[in-house]
Amino acid sequence: MAIGSGLGAQIGIAAETTYGTFAAPTKFIEFTKEGLQLKKTTAQSAGIAAGRLVPLSSRRVVTQRQASGSLDMEVTTKGMGVLLQTLMGTSVTPVKQATSDAYLQAHVLADTAGKSLTIQKGVPLTTGTVTRKNFIGCKIVSAEFSCEVGGMLTASFEIDSKDCQETSVLATASYPTMAPFHFGQMGLKTGVFGAEADRSGIRKVSIKFERGMAVERFYAGQSGTKAEPISNDQVKVTGSIEMDYVDTVLDDLHTSDAATSLVWAFTGAEIAPTYNESISFSLPAIRFDDAPPVVEGFDVIKPTLNFTGLYDGTNPLSITYMSTDITL
Repeated sequence: MAIGSGLGAQIGIAAETTYGTFAAPTKFIEFTKEGLQLKKTTAQSAGIAAGRLVPLSSRRVVTQRQASGSLDMEVTTKGMGVLLQTLMGTSVTPVKQATSDAYLQAHVLADTAGKSLTIQKGVPLTTGTVTRKNFIGCKIVSAEFSCEVGGMLTASFEIDSKDCQETSVLATASYPTMAPFHFGQMGLKTGVFGAEADRSGIRKVSIKFERGMAVERFYAGQSGTKAEPISNDQVKVTGSIEMDYVDTVLDDLHTSDAATSLVWAFTGAEIAPTYNESISFSLPAIRFDDAPPVVEGFDVIKPTLNFTGLYDGTNPLSITYMSTDITL
């Protein structure tokens, strides 16, 4: 028996071979909060029958089924590959680095057609029995990564799902030895792509990816569930940088509206000489939208500069992840 509270909950994930076809979980996520839930559309017959004052229960039908919700977690040194691949779209095989135990994953922004997940949620009853809910056909429609002074690197994924089922067995959760990325490992660089320089005074960074998708593809012959969502808008990449006003480098970029490359990286423990656990976000062109520094009192000036990530015409947006994961 599990603990009969959130302490006994679990989330397992697996990449699907076919959209909406259950795949048994192979990875288990140490999450902090989730909001995945079934959404059903019902219709009630309204036929008039002599003397009937209340609609018949037997005439209520479910016409559509889908699911959605959020999944929040700390970004860790193992087990992130499947989520990153589903977000970014590129089919990734970890590449062994020389003769070390380090494997590099390069997640380059691409279309996400064919990239979906099964997410199995285990929810404990107070008795300790864990109920299962299988969210199939899960597409990541947005993800936000954030880290601030004294905190962990966190991720919040917004999920669109084809359906929620309660079939199949609850997988047995297991967790590898891993660690969270955190502020003490964080660095931010800006400048010419490939030759970015460290920025000082940085207190908080966040980056958000939003993938516009047609998520209402309900057609006849599909038992009230949807076809795989497809991209129907350009990817929106936005973010913010909170800093002490130690120099005018980023402020000047806001004033001129010039583009700069941004690399936001976390470097963890050594796997082997020259190879460390790491995650890095590369945006080859960003432009600052607002806000210039303002004086609001006696304290150190702390501007928050909001930016938009764009394509520089040559270099793709990417997330690279170095770990000891041999497979996603």
